Amino acid sequence: MFRGLFAAAAMIAAAPSFAAFNSDRISVTTEGSGPDVVLVHGLASSPRVWKGTVERVPGFRYHLVQIAGMGSAAPGGNAQGAVVAPVADEIARYINEEKLQAPALIGHSMGGTISMMVAARYPSSISKLMVVDMHPFIGQMFAGPTATADSVRPIADAMRARSAKATPEERAAERERTINSMINTVAERTGPLEDSRASNPDTIANAFSELIVTDLRGELPAIKVPTTVLYVTPAGAPFTDAQMDGVYQAAYAPIAGATVKRVPGAAHFIMLDAPDAFAEEIKAFLTR
Repeated sequence: MFRGLFAAAAMIAAAPSFAAFNSDRISVTTEGSGPDVVLVHGLASSPRVWKGTVERVPGFRYHLVQIAGMGSAAPGGNAQGAVVAPVADEIARYINEEKLQAPALIGHSMGGTISMMVAARYPSSISKLMVVDMHPFIGQMFAGPTATADSVRPIADAMRARSAKATPEERAAERERTINSMINTVAERTGPLEDSRASNPDTIANAFSELIVTDLRGELPAIKVPTTVLYVTPAGAPFTDAQMDGVYQAAYAPIAGATVKRVPGAAHFIMLDAPDAFAEEIKAFLTR
């Protein structure tokens, strides 16, 4: 018995020690081995959206960010106030404190906004950036091409107020409609629906309001790392594919050399609707 205890103690003493990363806004789990890749999910989502991608693209150490208040994660520091920008700061702190060697950073939807913030505000922290179906200023989607952060603020405030007044039943119905419109493949909707229903309503309302007024267009020139942007033409959108191409090409023109590519046959959750095509894009991005 004592021999076993002494052996265990010796193993612990010999093991490398480090201070575990602590945050009340994010938690991070790792999977696989190889070059570091940080994955950031979107609004009312969770790292489960990356499961198929991680399986299809081995050979990397994936850092799966879980944002507090999203999915089944307790809201913690994201219970009130801003969410998006503070989470970006925490991801940059994670990269620094865990001494990741210039990882690749991939963000979906809101995670794309967060990833752009990290790339622009902490330029030496990452080696490359991928944004998955996110515009640098979604306020334009609500108020047109002349929109500004100030002009869309009343819209953001009204949407937050409406969310606060909604009953649980109304909120659940709205989230189901939203997820169904964002995922074409019916069999893939279950997980995202569970995450959306489990998400903290205040965190989601505050984060969405913040996203609407967040205009990153002026920060894009600060992004110097190789950048890939994937996007779709949403079903029912008043845009042709060519028009959507023009919107995204213009939006990301300030990032020198950015690769901007539309993925056909998919809705907002590209990784779920076109998993093989998405995996090939990830492979090309990570090995480029």
